[in-house]
Amino acid sequence: MTTIGTLPTTALGGSGIEVGIQGLGCMGMSEFYGPSDLDESKATLERALELGVTLFDTADVYGSGHNEEFLSDFVRANRDRLVLATKFAIVRKAGDPAFRGIDNSPAYIRAAVDASLRRLGIDTIDLYYMHRRDPSVPLEDSIGTMAELVTEGKVRALGLSEVTGAELRAAAAIHPIAALQSEWSLFSRDVEHSAVPAAAELGVTFVPYSPLGRGFLTGSFATASDLSDAKDFRKAMPRFTGDNAEHNAALLTPLRAIAEARGVTLAQVALSWVHAQAAVHGLAVVPIPGTRSRTRLAENVAAATLTLTPEELATLAPIAAEVAGPRYADMSFTSAGRE
Repeated sequence: MTTIGTLPTTALGGSGIEVGIQGLGCMGMSEFYGPSDLDESKATLERALELGVTLFDTADVYGSGHNEEFLSDFVRANRDRLVLATKFAIVRKAGDPAFRGIDNSPAYIRAAVDASLRRLGIDTIDLYYMHRRDPSVPLEDSIGTMAELVTEGKVRALGLSEVTGAELRAAAAIHPIAALQSEWSLFSRDVEHSAVPAAAELGVTFVPYSPLGRGFLTGSFATASDLSDAKDFRKAMPRFTGDNAEHNAALLTPLRAIAEARGVTLAQVALSWVHAQAAVHGLAVVPIPGTRSRTRLAENVAAATLTLTPEELATLAPIAAEVAGPRYADMSFTSAGRE
């Protein structure tokens, strides 16, 4: 293991691609969490690279292509220094912001990868994820098409998002899978049922998204009204609404106690817990907390090398079982919804 900036590195599965042990989720720079200061977002990207963050995560659906376009200049200027991950599968309908469909068809995959390459202004995507799984499309068709993209040089390595352990094993039998991305945090541990053990068995790197519970684990929210922007999509998420939000806010008491004793933030404790799961479960773990702020970025990066004691980990372990509300209002498109 080497170190770039202030972060150690690890491999993305068996792909031969090395990344810092913490990446950066770029979704919020384009939408979902209220308005973004694009100048500060650009500065955050540059600072992330300086600190050793090398995995930058986007998707074609973020901002309906805006996020890939926004990242384009940064990616091309630093092409040899970073690893770019993007995704296909979630389809939006013009004029209907609430619509989310899933398309895993070979024709769609080919159209999607070409569109992403065009928006990003690059020839090859380092890590290409199937963002969501459509069980009606055989994996032989979808993964088979993704494998062809590797052969053609459009993609270096393949990833999956929100699949079960059984689906991961089936996909890996068709083509090596470098990374599995799913929600994993102190508030969300359903992936430990089958996905995490399968990833460990296959040598697949786990990339937790929303490792801070979409911001809840920072201690910034007690009710949905704490989300100031009317368009913030968390206002409709079960864990942020009504009695659930107040109940979940009370679960942060152990984090506060550890943070105060250590002189760190709640977010750093929560991220350190995610990093600790690498040793607990025997696999590489590269969380991708999202931020648009250089200050928050530095805080998050520092958490990657913060080590919690066994006693602290034991104190935090019961939290997930007490969380009120599912991750999404509709869990059918998540791995947990298909277990």
